[in-house]
Amino acid sequence: MGAAALLAGTVLALQPATAAHAADTLISQGRTVTASSQENGGTPAAYAVDGDTGTRWSSAASDQQWLQVDLGSQATISKVVLNWETAYGKAYQIQTSNDGTTWTTVYSTTTSTGGNETLNVSGSGRYVRMNGITRATGYGYSLWEFQVFGSFDATNPGGSCGTANAAQGRPATASSQENAGTPASSAVDGDTGTRWSSAASDPQWLQVDLGATQQICQVVLNWETAYGKAYQIQTSDNGTTWTTVYSTTTSTGGNETLNVSGSGRYVRMNGTARATGYGYSLWEFQVHTGSSTTGGTTTGGTTGGSTGGTTGPIQGGGDLGPNVIVFDPSTPNIQAKLDQVFQQQESAQFGDGRYAFLFKPGTYSNLNAQIGFYTSIAGLGLSPDATQINGDVTVDAGWFNGNATQNFWRSAENFAVKPVSGSDRWAVAQAAPFRRMHVEGDLNLAPNGYGWASGGYIADSKIDGTVGNYSQQQWYTRDSSIGGFSNGVWNQVFSGVQGAPAQSFPNPPYTTLGTTPVSREKPFLYLDGSDYKVFVPAKRTNASGVDWASGTPAGTSIPLSQFYVVKAGATAATINAALAQGLNLLFTPGVYHVDQTINITRPDTVVLGLGLATVVPDNGVTAIKVADVDGVKLAGLLLDAGTVNSPTLLQVGPDGASADHSADPTSVQDVFVRVGGARAGSVTTGMVINSNNTLIDHTWIWRADHGTGVGWNTNPSDYGLLVHGNDVLATGLFVEHFKKYDVEWSGERGRTIFFQNEIAYDAPNQAAVQNGSTLGYAAYKVDDSVNTHEAWGVGSYCNFTADPTIRMDHGFEVPDKPNVKLHDALVVSLGGMGQYNHVVNSTGSATSGTSTVPSNVVSYP
Repeated sequence: MGAAALLAGTVLALQPATAAHAADTLISQGRTVTASSQENGGTPAAYAVDGDTGTRWSSAASDQQWLQVDLGSQATISKVVLNWETAYGKAYQIQTSNDGTTWTTVYSTTTSTGGNETLNVSGSGRYVRMNGITRATGYGYSLWEFQVFGSFDATNPGGSCGTANAAQGRPATASSQENAGTPASSAVDGDTGTRWSSAASDPQWLQVDLGATQQICQVVLNWETAYGKAYQIQTSDNGTTWTTVYSTTTSTGGNETLNVSGSGRYVRMNGTARATGYGYSLWEFQVHTGSSTTGGTTTGGTTGGSTGGTTGPIQGGGDLGPNVIVFDPSTPNIQAKLDQVFQQQESAQFGDGRYAFLFKPGTYSNLNAQIGFYTSIAGLGLSPDATQINGDVTVDAGWFNGNATQNFWRSAENFAVKPVSGSDRWAVAQAAPFRRMHVEGDLNLAPNGYGWASGGYIADSKIDGTVGNYSQQQWYTRDSSIGGFSNGVWNQVFSGVQGAPAQSFPNPPYTTLGTTPVSREKPFLYLDGSDYKVFVPAKRTNASGVDWASGTPAGTSIPLSQFYVVKAGATAATINAALAQGLNLLFTPGVYHVDQTINITRPDTVVLGLGLATVVPDNGVTAIKVADVDGVKLAGLLLDAGTVNSPTLLQVGPDGASADHSADPTSVQDVFVRVGGARAGSVTTGMVINSNNTLIDHTWIWRADHGTGVGWNTNPSDYGLLVHGNDVLATGLFVEHFKKYDVEWSGERGRTIFFQNEIAYDAPNQAAVQNGSTLGYAAYKVDDSVNTHEAWGVGSYCNFTADPTIRMDHGFEVPDKPNVKLHDALVVSLGGMGQYNHVVNSTGSATSGTSTVPSNVVSYP
């Protein structure tokens, strides 16, 4: 939650006071406490509630940090005492919550002077937190003690759940009823021989008015045969705004007793998917009140920790869900499972299937893992050589008649492969990373028959033999080791690659940098014994070769218990609650619709997706926002625009972000943006980078030119990538088909190593792309205010299928300044479908004819 949103909270008490209430009781000492971060192992959150003024909690040295205590049940809060160490909060809030998700501000200041502050407040809740907004020093926030005073409800002091049915006889309403004999009131009449049943359609709901706001600790559903397979239990204070306290997509009906934690006057069952062809039918809908201390356990259902309900503190860890398929060398029928998923995914370009194959360390023989759409294959060792596949990992293009230009959205990572024939085939297009791999032989990047191909990306990999480029139009390889490289077509780029061909653009079209200025490899899941952990590799500067050459790479391991494992049914509210508790996120393979922005505010948060996990924003929200903090790692996600226009799908840093993150930059790796194709999506700008020093390492930002919901005004999006931050580095930048600038860069000292672009195919005429007096919007625009910028190996192609007479003045538009430099730039007209007049500004010859020959500029200026 951002500071602006928090400041909008109601301030119930504004001035600290020194007088204590006579009835105040300390109720926080020794309770469960969590924090957004801790400075080190000697300053944990628990030290702020241990009653010892010689121990303390301290946070990381950045703003927007919090400390939160769980009182165990709802309490009336009368006083909070903060005993600050020298590093105190100048601006902070005291907030309360019933569920750990929705917060009410009961005290706020922007002028604290630290020391010992006694704050008389008025509020209630199970959770109380200090929400820091601005530090007073260059250190973090540090508290010797965080004390909460108040009292528990005398009728429910221990958090027990009442046995009386608070819903019985209360007013009940429903979205529909099957007939006059099955009204809503029959579900709350205490008679198990009468029932409510809905119309036979989704969605449907039943709600009861308890008459006043109460703590909800248990809901009992007594289903008739027609039950809800997927539903939510929700609470509300006003009957309009609802909070989900339980959610499932796998109910089996019968009698379900759900222990929950929440509050509200209204409680409802919100059905989203029926289990039968009939409606939803309940003999009884019971609600029990009090204060649950069960931590969200359930009988006959699934907790929010697994499916997305907000049942108090979110638990980290757990299983990886049904779409993560884990093998060990003794697993039977591995090939059959690989083939089954491939048959489903081979041509499912815009389907909802998402899968990850994970291989435990060991040796596997006689396998051919064919990898289709939205499928990832990875080893679970700490180094690639821990997992050995004697066989093949194959991407080919038989499904598309030998044309590999649409082999998108798949990946291979972190294992060694010894191909049967001596050569492995990885014939991919965009958004198909090949990371942290060891190929004990050759690697062929072309489809069988050497048809068209439009990739691609390799990083942190060792190929013992030769990489056969063959028909690949362009390719980028970073921080790797190769035995050789066969040929080039238009734009083959290398940085930090041992064994790369020498610089020779444009003949052959090799752009070669000896090192990569700054890089940090993508986080990955691995097994430490029987425990899952996520390894976060360390940042490297001027790197060359793989980061695992000596065995164990540099970096840190994070146990899975520190991740909220996002699975089917998860809601944005639960995801944000997990983040607010200090958890990282591991998205399991699936498609996740979010009705609110996922807000990442804690430094060094890791958000990792498996199996091309996909986030779809509903109602025009931004899918993900990252605060202007150090070291956030975003990796392995597809952000897919919803049907209501969003301002952007990913925003790194707020407008005006200015902090220096050079020591610990945020990274965006294998995070892909899609507008259209699966639906008529709409977004103003695909991705916005405001934070300084951000690393963009392999992205494909794509406004769809084929699929469902495609057309000039059907899947509109003006800009692909806007970079406002300074010192941003992009390695492996693929951006295509936006209506205005595909990339616009206004930050200083930006750098791009490899850029691939196609101008929007579907521009209806010249007027539609006219940019003032300039013909067309450049693919890559550096703003006139920029003084320093540099890019290597950049290409733009046009293919105006709606009007082949359209002309572009240039593919690249940059200010004429000595420190703004482009190296190895090209433009190509694909078959004469439109033309470029120049390459950069007014430099470079025009394209012409139908021969698809690039026009090149080796150095600009």
